[in-house]
Amino acid sequence: MAGNVMEDEENVYTGSGRRVQPFSTERGEESWINVDEESKKQSNSTTLSGLLGLNELVSLEVWRASLAELIGTALLVFSLDTIVISSFESKASSPNLVMAILIAIIVTILLLATHPVSGGHINPVITFSAALVGIISFSRATIYILAQCVGAMLGALALKAVVNNTIEETFSLGGCTLTVVAPGPNGPIVVGLGMEQALWLEILCSFVFLWASVWMAFDRRQAQDLGKVVVFIIIGLVVGLLVFISTTVTGAKGYAGAGMNPARCLGAALVRGGHLWYGHWVFWVGPSISCVAFYLYTKLIPHNHFHHSDGFKHDFFKIVKYIFK
Repeated sequence: MAGNVMEDEENVYTGSGRRVQPFSTERGEESWINVDEESKKQSNSTTLSGLLGLNELVSLEVWRASLAELIGTALLVFSLDTIVISSFESKASSPNLVMAILIAIIVTILLLATHPVSGGHINPVITFSAALVGIISFSRATIYILAQCVGAMLGALALKAVVNNTIEETFSLGGCTLTVVAPGPNGPIVVGLGMEQALWLEILCSFVFLWASVWMAFDRRQAQDLGKVVVFIIIGLVVGLLVFISTTVTGAKGYAGAGMNPARCLGAALVRGGHLWYGHWVFWVGPSISCVAFYLYTKLIPHNHFHHSDGFKHDFFKIVKYIFK
């Protein structure tokens, strides 16, 4: 069934395909827009407003779809942070491995749940890279990322409401940390990872995340051949694997591992504050660099390895060409 549904999709994460829509039509089909609306958009696609998708800023459908991103990200943050805390509190012999497996499962479930409504991003890394490639417009991406950040804050608030002060302080509310203050032989000491090393880990892990899994969702042929369920399972497994690698390869206490989701890191920082703001920029700059690198990769590979040789409608290069033409 998944294969049949995806035959008419642009790809898993598209915002302009024929069968990915936040709400079903009267005929039961899933399409972002009907044929008449699509024709109007195509006629305006050569304008800067059309390339940026400015009409989506006032589109009720887009804002309603962003609700799925908000709720999905809130559940993601709450789930991931509780998984981090429970994995270490359980005193398991390999808490990092347990944590990675559980994260892979919850990421897959949440992607499948949000995909029919918004495309299943729940992560600014996916949204920003989709906007650069042109799968969605920068206007839609802005709305989605805003919703993801608000959702992350709500998820962190929900976690704060159910854990005691000791756990909140011990695990920094499950947030993204580079360092923590720990007791030392001669008083408190700062332990963790340096900013430069953390930045490189963030860049590398985020790029691998995009290249090894999200690319399958962006590419029509792979999405059709594998089916969306398999694609989302692979994405979940890659996330879990990267979490396991980044938390074990450094061996640095106080370092929470590669964030690969700036919204998740922001949510805990807004609610908990304090040392969570130290080096917080790393969790935004690193993934942003990875998104740009991934986009350049899609432009450099041979056209026959990408089903859209001319790029998607909202491709960033098309916007640049229009501005400087």
